[in-house]
Amino acid sequence: MNRFGHWLASPWRRSTVAALAGALPVFAFPAPSLWWFAYVALVPWIVLIRSAPTGKRAAYDGWAGGFGYMVAVHHWLFPSLNVFIFVIGALLGALWAPWGWLVRRLLGRAQVATALVVLPSGWLGIELVRSWQGLGGPWGMIGSSQWQVEPALRLASVGGVWLLSFLVVAVNVAVAVLVTVRESRVPAVVGLVATATVTSAAWMWAPRPDTSGRTRIAVVQPGVIVGPEKRFDREEQLTRELAGQGVDLIVWGESSVGYDLGDRPDLARRIAALSRETGADILVNVDARRSDKPGIYKSSVLVGPDGLTGDRYDKMRLVPFGEYIPARQLLGWVTSVGKAAGENRRRGSEQVVMNVGHGLKVGPMVCFESAFPDMSRHLARDGAQLLIAQSATSSFQQSWAPEQHASLAALRAAETGRPMVHATLTGVSAVYDARGHRIGQWLGTDASSARVYDVPLATGTTLYARFGDWAVHAALLVLAAWCAVAGSRRLRRPAPEPLAPPARTVHESPVRPAR
Repeated sequence: MNRFGHWLASPWRRSTVAALAGALPVFAFPAPSLWWFAYVALVPWIVLIRSAPTGKRAAYDGWAGGFGYMVAVHHWLFPSLNVFIFVIGALLGALWAPWGWLVRRLLGRAQVATALVVLPSGWLGIELVRSWQGLGGPWGMIGSSQWQVEPALRLASVGGVWLLSFLVVAVNVAVAVLVTVRESRVPAVVGLVATATVTSAAWMWAPRPDTSGRTRIAVVQPGVIVGPEKRFDREEQLTRELAGQGVDLIVWGESSVGYDLGDRPDLARRIAALSRETGADILVNVDARRSDKPGIYKSSVLVGPDGLTGDRYDKMRLVPFGEYIPARQLLGWVTSVGKAAGENRRRGSEQVVMNVGHGLKVGPMVCFESAFPDMSRHLARDGAQLLIAQSATSSFQQSWAPEQHASLAALRAAETGRPMVHATLTGVSAVYDARGHRIGQWLGTDASSARVYDVPLATGTTLYARFGDWAVHAALLVLAAWCAVAGSRRLRRPAPEPLAPPARTVHESPVRPAR
């Protein structure tokens, strides 16, 4: 054992190294956006796990690395959750403990071909579990780091972000084998070639969305303004500047209206007047206690020249701790150590496709709902021609969160073959075409303006929109098959020969060996 190996013999040192190694992929996401780094970022973690002396230690390395990964990709939540982010990181990081055991089991025995399929499948299983809204949702899926890579966006149209995660992890496993297992380099190279082949095939043969018409969408981003009245005034001023520009729809960001429009008909009339001036319906977002039912809702509300159109979408997937506290009676103390929700928001019951005039149908989502691939897919299948996410990340203005959030819209657009608008209060706002390519420039976190985008519409159905999360289902089948094979081998293993009974003396006591 070398000096570094002796140093790693300490469990705490080894866990610290594993946590740091697990955090490395964060640099592949915005704002650094080193997308290429994602293909090698897991290698140090995998190599460390493979060197674990026991399966139990490998599981601890997986847990520690998972802790580092979760804290790193959610580090911007620290001002809101304070030390509780480390508790969440430890709980969710435990999902990687079985994966760590699996890494050592397969790579320690040089089962490279199996590892290239089973380990990425295991990673997808982890992402599936933690994508449950109650556990925080699918923020920081490793495939999301490829949002600006055109071949990756083509793959997303085939298998969604899940397929991207699978291939990124598979490449990392192959590189780790090339570095550490010399006798297995041929299977590793074959794995890399197979990945390149799959990517090329998707690039050439996956259906592309067909452009069919255009629409002009305006995004109103008021910037950081304290107080709902002052914010509304700025939004009104910016919207009035859009008169005469021939826009088809104007989109305000999340929580752009701080009062229920049923309680404040004066605000509804002002928005309707803006709709008449600009010749376009206005999609606002109301964050307030509703006048027609109990509770606080976050709702996308459409306002036309004659006032409220009746189209409304209530946010369905709420941000844990930010918009509600799970098991509040047990975890309500979190409000005393961070900026957790003082009162739980209420959930909507169904997604909505809105007809906003000019022959345009849109599918609204609110805030981190744009991180869920299934929500945008369902809207596209229900007839939405344009996807919209209304967001606000003002609490995390100086962090990497605004750019990370804006980047997710590129993946949702590519997956569904529908253009997407990501409209925020304080930046980053962005618009993408049906292939996930950015249209125009982002509205950054320092901008307070309204911008018009010419958005090409598209027809056709992507393979992901048609078949859904098939990559996840395939991964689960792979894991089930591996477990079945491993279990059957264990059952077929011959039982050890029984030990011969010890010889006994004439007094029936065991013979003691001579000294």
